[in-house]
Amino acid sequence: MRKIQKKLKAANIAKNSSLYFTLTLVVSLVILYFVYPDFQDAMNDLWKALTSGEQEQISSTIKSFGGWGIAAIILIIVLQMFLVIFPSWLPMIAAALVYGTIPSILISSAGVFLASTIGYSIGIGVSEKALHKFVSEKAFDKLKYWVGNYGFWSIVLFRISPFLSNDAISVLAGGVKMNYLKFISATMIGIVPLATAIALFAENIETLKTGLYWIGGAGIVIYAVFVYIDHQKRKKKD
Repeated sequence: MRKIQKKLKAANIAKNSSLYFTLTLVVSLVILYFVYPDFQDAMNDLWKALTSGEQEQISSTIKSFGGWGIAAIILIIVLQMFLVIFPSWLPMIAAALVYGTIPSILISSAGVFLASTIGYSIGIGVSEKALHKFVSEKAFDKLKYWVGNYGFWSIVLFRISPFLSNDAISVLAGGVKMNYLKFISATMIGIVPLATAIALFAENIETLKTGLYWIGGAGIVIYAVFVYIDHQKRKKKD
């Protein structure tokens, strides 16, 4: 009984820590934006560059930040995964063009790690009662079944394909109480190959786009076949 209580206590501490970290980060950014004019101007310039979709403009804007450029890219990735205002691979391309292959892989991975952790923290802080306002109890039970049985590879697929990737999957994973280590492991397994491919082919966008479409499409087909076969086996056992 004591072991169970300790585990529950540790889980609650982790949950509260994640939520406090998320709130602290968001509040700090909001305060910085309204209190420091230089930070506000920098964010406005960054926003204009990103929404323009122009690689050269994005790269030059990030370079103008100097040593803060890495922090800017990570912030871009976090914002993008929640606001979905531009393609998820765009800040990764900018990182590759400005900082090179290896550093950009590390920067992109760090950005996704942070954004995914924040999304998961938001999801885990939402009660099942609150989720039932948006999802019926029956649908929620099905969701838990699919996440429990196929959640790991579902997240890998979402991360490796930038055309599927958004942090709704992180909020969802937290909402159905998926194990955090399992969730973040799947996230990193998916995002590192994607960040690597983007870093290697960042200067040839058309080739990169074509390759990402093929990778994403092939991944979906393979995953769908696997899930169908496995699901049929489970039905026969039941």
